[in-house]
Amino acid sequence: MRTVRGWLHATAGGLPATFWYLWTGTLINRLGSFVVAFLAIYLTVERGFSELQAGLVLGLWGAGGAVGTTLGGTLADRWGRRPTLLTAHLGAAGMMLALGLARDLWAVAVGALLLGLFAEGARPAFGAMMIDVVPERDRVRAFSLNYWAINLGFACAAVLAGLAAEADYLLLFAVNAVTTLATALIVFVRVTETRTVGVPTAGMPAPRGAVRAILTDRVFLLFVTLNLFTALIFLQHLSMLPIAMADSGLSPSTYGSVIALNGVLIVFGQLFVPRLIQGRSRSHVLALAAVVTGVGFGLTAFAEVAWFYGITVLIWTLGEMLNSPSNATLVAELSPTDLRGRYQGVFSLSWQVAFAVSPVLGGLVRQSGGDTVLWLGCAVLGGLLAVAHLASGPARERRAARLRTAATDPTVATPPGTRADTSVAG
Repeated sequence: MRTVRGWLHATAGGLPATFWYLWTGTLINRLGSFVVAFLAIYLTVERGFSELQAGLVLGLWGAGGAVGTTLGGTLADRWGRRPTLLTAHLGAAGMMLALGLARDLWAVAVGALLLGLFAEGARPAFGAMMIDVVPERDRVRAFSLNYWAINLGFACAAVLAGLAAEADYLLLFAVNAVTTLATALIVFVRVTETRTVGVPTAGMPAPRGAVRAILTDRVFLLFVTLNLFTALIFLQHLSMLPIAMADSGLSPSTYGSVIALNGVLIVFGQLFVPRLIQGRSRSHVLALAAVVTGVGFGLTAFAEVAWFYGITVLIWTLGEMLNSPSNATLVAELSPTDLRGRYQGVFSLSWQVAFAVSPVLGGLVRQSGGDTVLWLGCAVLGGLLAVAHLASGPARERRAARLRTAATDPTVATPPGTRADTSVAG
């Protein structure tokens, strides 16, 4: 019993109350976050739209999300985390209902565009607020706990969505709107503003030069680029994996069961990850995550039966579990205090770009080279990403150390004319 109590304290103890309010909001929100997952089925089966029209609507959702992450990051820094979160959640709840009630294609398309904008606009403010309130030493634990809540909520949401869809598709949109409003209520009642208004981080441009600061921050942009390529591998499980399993003669329900292993492993295993990686080189952890992810997807080239596909999912899920908390803490440490929202927005943008590009790129590779080329290509890309993380890691850690020092001692600044903090060399 003492061992269990000690593990619980080491995993979840000592985190600030604001974090737990945000964590609760995440869990509640994810419990109802099944509209996007079921949107293609809803549009083609319930609304009678063609696959092309459904693809257009989903593409507009992605485009709205790309704008939302950029705008949300800017508002989080200039307007504040709390008002940005409230506006984004209220707007998303309203657009959930509007999209569920829309009938004409143009109305559905506009609704999807605006839903993507509001829903994704909350992410940078949420990430910046977590960085604001959680001390650096606890961020690996905090981000792992939050990632666990996301996957637990989504796993439960899949079951709830199936029940709701059988009753009435409009119920999907209504439940999603209610959970989004519940999250907004938690933020409104229990969360105060966390943005610090003051002197910009030493050695960094003022917020008004935010765009130039980000565009000239080569260390951060390289990190975002590496995440983009990692996401291109990972998101093949949503586009090319179901097609590959169908070609093997497996049913959609089998794909659902196999892919559910991803959520099950994360729910039962993610809370052990912080202690596993604590104190280890983040570059080594990210490199290992890239290799494991690549191997998992690469083995898909040899899969023909459900149990083999299940093994591949379990392998690349391990890579995902290592990658997520390390990524989140690095974004936090590479973000100047007064630009946290915008840095979060740019990082989130890499995922939005990957969502748009991965199915197209995967389809082109598969069509021209076949399944084997696609999946083994993922393995090769994973290996290249591992090398890139090892090579760029020292520069990231130097940059993070400079920002930590500047945050605790404002008199310390980057020496004029020195570019050490933006070099990508090892």
